Amino acid sequence: MNYDLLVHVDDNDTARLNLAMNNCANYAAALPGETFQTVMVVTGPAAQLFTTDNAAQAARGEQLMKDGLSIRLCNNALNAFKVDRSKLWKGCEIIPAGMVEIVRLQREGYAYVKP
Repeated sequence: MNYDLLVHVDDNDTARLNLAMNNCANYAAALPGETFQTVMVVTGPAAQLFTTDNAAQAARGEQLMKDGLSIRLCNNALNAFKVDRSKLWKGCEIIPAGMVEIVRLQREGYAYVKP
């Protein structure tokens, strides 16, 4: 069985981001011994949340990435919202287009969740 999970975050809302991070942590905790990938794709206004200006979320996100979460930020969103790339969380990957990444991952069998 494929347990790969795609979590889509697109709101500039720390409560929604916290919910998404909780979902990722709870998902991993519920699958001990299973092999799976968890990817968070960030699009739209949510790209503004992934800077060190959001210290609590940055610390939690960086820990989740150490535990295996892949966070992928849409380059188009970073440009549209003029996000300072020097302030991005360590470990985040910049991808050309978030929507293309979402479709690609779904085609690979990832289950889609938008908290």
